[in-house]
Amino acid sequence: MPPSGSKINFATRKSKKSCKVLLRPNDKQGESQIMKTILLLTFLAILLYAGYGLASDPTNKKHSLPEGVEITVRLMKPDGSPGEPTIVSRIAKSDEAWRIMLTPEQYRVTRNHGTESPFCGVFHDNHKNGVYSCIGCGLPLFRSADKFDSGTGWPSFFQPFANENIGIRRDASFGMVRDEIHCARCESHLGHVFNDGPAPTGQRHCVNSASLSFEESAALPKSETIYFGAGCFWGVEAAFSKIPGILSTNVGYAGGHTKNPTYRDVCSHTTGHAEVVRVEYDSATVPLAKLLDTFWAAHDPTLLNRQGPDIGDNYRSAIYFTRPEQETEVRSSLAEQQNKLRRPVVTEIALAGPYTPAEEYHQKYAEKHGGAACGFGFTH
Repeated sequence: MPPSGSKINFATRKSKKSCKVLLRPNDKQGESQIMKTILLLTFLAILLYAGYGLASDPTNKKHSLPEGVEITVRLMKPDGSPGEPTIVSRIAKSDEAWRIMLTPEQYRVTRNHGTESPFCGVFHDNHKNGVYSCIGCGLPLFRSADKFDSGTGWPSFFQPFANENIGIRRDASFGMVRDEIHCARCESHLGHVFNDGPAPTGQRHCVNSASLSFEESAALPKSETIYFGAGCFWGVEAAFSKIPGILSTNVGYAGGHTKNPTYRDVCSHTTGHAEVVRVEYDSATVPLAKLLDTFWAAHDPTLLNRQGPDIGDNYRSAIYFTRPEQETEVRSSLAEQQNKLRRPVVTEIALAGPYTPAEEYHQKYAEKHGGAACGFGFTH
């Protein structure tokens, strides 16, 4: 199939005399051979173009960045504006992990480069003020102030939240040549960008709603949630439950790639889950900085997959945020901790995904047993 817009002129000989030059009278075998040759050449041309398109198709795995590579992005400041350039690691998950984290439609669009039907996405007619973030990793991607009605049926923006947060590559699938856009951190497919948008950029970022989450601009919510992994969750929960302004704590499992794991499953080190404490807090009473101070003091963040005598990936140091502003503050706090420590901080920072509460006998363990819990505490 030729590129869109090109023409192929299949010249035909209408003169019977000319045809006699190519074919002898009654030479049916020669005519059949020529037709076979034409069909073969046509088939090879189709294969050649299909191969060209496949090589440029963003679904081709060779486009993916190596796991662990560092990239520069801009996170969101408390006022909703882009922050300074920040170095983060590219997020790479297994197919299992993505399927657990995303809905079937989100997975189809973001991981298989699908396209939702026009006028069907939840954000195509959204007129609220706020920020649109990546559904896969929480990276801020677009702002409502840059959104416009393109009439196409898909959310359209004339510029991204920050150029660093968007990746662009050539897409020659479906007989067209377009610029595909994706999240720079986790490579979730977003849509395409075209040069037919309004001023001042002249661009139209045509995006699938399934690739986005939305946070409305407003006063801080009455309560916020964040997840902390700092070794055995018994003692960690006890430390957070004592802080004024904490609305609730609950221990469980997060960051893995299987559904509804049990404690036995997690301890097998085959599910990828960390033992975490789910902390719901009143941000007007207790700032996130206070929670982070408690987190750093509760464990040694330089130990990989262990705390004290407890060894395994379920005891890893981790923070799972639920709002873009939280990530900004968490990374800033980590940088401060790194300046105090000799060894590298290995704390995992990621968008919160599915969370499974632990069995009842794990909940409020220290409270139930007169304060007895895993030992915790870290001296710099």
